[in-house]
Amino acid sequence: MISTHGMTRPADLSDVRTTNLAVVLRFVRTHAPCSRADIAASTGLNKATVSSLVTDLLERRLLRETGLTENRIGRPASMLTLQSRPYAAIGIEVAADHLVAIAVDLTGERLLTWRRAYPGLDGTPGRAEAAVAALAGRVVAKMAAQERRVLGLTVAAPGMVAPGGGVRFAPHLGRAELDLGAALERGLRHPEFEVVIDSAANLAALAEYRGGADADTPNLLALIGGVEIGAGIVADGRALRGSRGFAGQAGHLQVDCTGPICRCGRQGCLEAVAGLPALVRHALPDTAQDGPIVDFAPELERITALAGNGDAHVVKALTEIGTLLGRGVAMLAELLDPQVVVLGGSFATLAPWLLPAVETELASRAPGEIGCRVTASTLHPDGAALGGAMLALDRLEAGKLPAPAA
Repeated sequence: MISTHGMTRPADLSDVRTTNLAVVLRFVRTHAPCSRADIAASTGLNKATVSSLVTDLLERRLLRETGLTENRIGRPASMLTLQSRPYAAIGIEVAADHLVAIAVDLTGERLLTWRRAYPGLDGTPGRAEAAVAALAGRVVAKMAAQERRVLGLTVAAPGMVAPGGGVRFAPHLGRAELDLGAALERGLRHPEFEVVIDSAANLAALAEYRGGADADTPNLLALIGGVEIGAGIVADGRALRGSRGFAGQAGHLQVDCTGPICRCGRQGCLEAVAGLPALVRHALPDTAQDGPIVDFAPELERITALAGNGDAHVVKALTEIGTLLGRGVAMLAELLDPQVVVLGGSFATLAPWLLPAVETELASRAPGEIGCRVTASTLHPDGAALGGAMLALDRLEAGKLPAPAA
């Protein structure tokens, strides 16, 4: 039986074949180059079935044959690997002060990486939707010029993402709510490929799970620092999203009961003490006289440079923030029991100074009881956009296959 939205229905032959095609595709991705015999021996599918499935995937131009190998007993075998053409998957990250677009081929190799300044913090209503739709259109056009078929486009957004593609409670993008899904459908003229809106933290976690330093760790948490703070959760190899898709709102854990008021109205939330605005105010108090910050990249560069030169005030500020961040990590670790917590976003940039304090606080709060490691992302600063591109590849391996070439 195959479960769909909590209901069960009998599996027909097309369901079984689609599932088996996905099994073969995943095996080739993780074991390429490999032979048909390798696939049969490892998956339990019989050789005739594997031969038929491989032929199908070759016709869809998802696999290719790379030649023969004689380093085996018996006749030389034709080896298989993923086809790098003619497909592409696209991910776009929407941050408070910039946009990032990434396109990858089936093997995960990057086809382009574009970064654009984006003054979302002082944007007018509708500006975010228009900017994202325009960038998406340019990336799709670039892929079309390369004669690549887009498998899917995913936008990584801050805030809470509703099932229909709306982004709720996103004041850092110029308004309280955004309707990115509808804007992209209009801007891309109702494309044939799937357009998905997901939280940046969820997609960063997917990128870490598929391609980070701790790839394939079944219980992983990605904690992403920025203007907002979010957590992407992988539990037993699956994304944990919650009943409405709003799981991972780690920015509103209370880590300091005497701390500043958060934008949510509560006091001492993690975001209020370790989000980018708070971090810059604490480390660089002189910036307050310059008015609201709309581009955090120069401020982060300045903090990094000062900390690297041993500036006492900045190092002290980062240590204090790291301690509070450690409290948040400890709460999440006690609740979710991950094997690893990966710090991304601004936390990855400042990891050399934050991590020691995080680890000290984590150890002091539950000595010997919290067994997770805390590391800095190796995919930063593109983790969320890369995860967006990888989502289309993930869906491909779950059975959403393109039709065979005409």
